[in-house]
Amino acid sequence: MALNVTKEPGILDKKESELRAAFLYQVSNIPGGEKIKKCIQCGTCTGSCPVSYTMDIMPREIIALFRAGAMEPILHSRTIWICASCYACTVRCPSGIKVTDIMYALKRMAIEKELFPKRFPIYVLSKSFVSLINLYGRSYEAGLLLLYYLRTNPLKLFSLIPLALRLLKKGRIAPLPARIKKRKELRAILAEAEVMEMIVPEGVYPVVPKKGYAPGLIKAS
Repeated sequence: MALNVTKEPGILDKKESELRAAFLYQVSNIPGGEKIKKCIQCGTCTGSCPVSYTMDIMPREIIALFRAGAMEPILHSRTIWICASCYACTVRCPSGIKVTDIMYALKRMAIEKELFPKRFPIYVLSKSFVSLINLYGRSYEAGLLLLYYLRTNPLKLFSLIPLALRLLKKGRIAPLPARIKKRKELRAILAEAEVMEMIVPEGVYPVVPKKGYAPGLIKAS
C-alpha cells in the first residue's frame, strides 16, 4: 500500500494537520486515551488480533503512521472497518492503550471526513445499520441487506431473491420490521451520544436537530 507521508519531517500540510487535530480530539474523549503516547511498537496488538491477517495496515502500524504524519492512509485503510471489537489488543497491551476505542474513533473520523477504502464498502453497511436503529429502534435484517445492496450493487438483489424466499418460508427473517416503544427517546440518546463523540473542527459547533437524528454542524459566527 503506497503511503503519502509528509515530505519534510516535522512539517504537516493543512489537510494532515486538520486530520491530526480531529484525531487527537477524538482520543481526548477516550478515558485513558493519552496513553497512546506510550506505544512501544511491540506488536502485541497485532499478534493478539484474530482478524489481522485480513488487514492492510496492522494495528501496531496505525500508531506508527499517526506518529509519522500519515493520517489519511489510515482512514483509507480497511483495517479500521475489519476490527472485530473483541478487545484482545486492549486487554493485552503492556502500555494500557485503548486500541479498540482508537479504532472506533478512526471510524467516526472516516465517516465525518468521507474517507473510505476503495472497493470495500463496509462503511455503507455501518451507515445503513445506524439509519435502521434510528428508524425502528432495533435492527431489521431484511431491510439492512436491502439498503446495503441498493447503495452498492442493486443488481445483486435479484440473485438473492430465491434465498430470501426460503428464509421467509422457514421464518428465519421477518417480512416487516419490528418497532420498539419510545423510539423518540432512543433517538435523543443516540443523538446526544454522537454529540459527545463528534469531531468538532475549528470554528464550528455541533447542533442536535429537532427530530433527534444525528447532529449536523453550524459555522460559528
